[in-house]
Amino acid sequence: MNAQLLSLLQLCDPTLPIGGYAHSSGLETYVQAGVVNSTKTAEDFIFQMLTQNFKYGDAAFASLAYDVALQNNYQELLNLDEECSALKLPKEMREASHKLGNRLMKVFQPLCKNELTEQYLGAIKSKAAFGHYCIVFGLYAYALNIGKEEMLTGFYYNTSVGFVTNSVKLIPLGQQDGQELLFSLQPVIEKLVQESMLPDREMLGMCCPGFDIRSIQHERLYSRLYMS
Repeated sequence: MNAQLLSLLQLCDPTLPIGGYAHSSGLETYVQAGVVNSTKTAEDFIFQMLTQNFKYGDAAFASLAYDVALQNNYQELLNLDEECSALKLPKEMREASHKLGNRLMKVFQPLCKNELTEQYLGAIKSKAAFGHYCIVFGLYAYALNIGKEEMLTGFYYNTSVGFVTNSVKLIPLGQQDGQELLFSLQPVIEKLVQESMLPDREMLGMCCPGFDIRSIQHERLYSRLYMS
């Protein structure tokens, strides 16, 4: 259990050198538009992103990727990759997912030899697959013997930390405000983890269109701190 916990902490560490700090997932657009401008509006944004976007997107794909690794089903892995690419409408979000996924593989593949991740890496290099962070996360969680529930907890927590950190920088908020906001999300994360254990394939890609629109608008902001 200690080894699994340490592996999980490393996998979902916000300071992992993959460039996650450079992406806001459209939050920067909301801040510049004045929609997110306080602790309360930041909390609303993060809650909606987690429950109405990530639950039916990246978290669902991480969960399904974990199942694919359990079944060692390479063809289904490629199907997941294709579907994930199709559902990420904003260009910046697709590119961010690709960059983070590839960098995560560069970190963990030398540390965790795994046949399925090696096949996936080969497909990415040959352009037969795109390579998404959420899918790579699920694959390595399985390879590291991390339980699925623990994997999803780490995935949601990592996402929440990113949004809170970006909110503190962009709005800006006080550091204490950020920690209180993160602490308040614990019950939300716990509930979402249980709901993501068995994702409904028919619900993949369901989200609020506003998130995609703001992400697309981010490409044309006059000035920006983040890549997405």
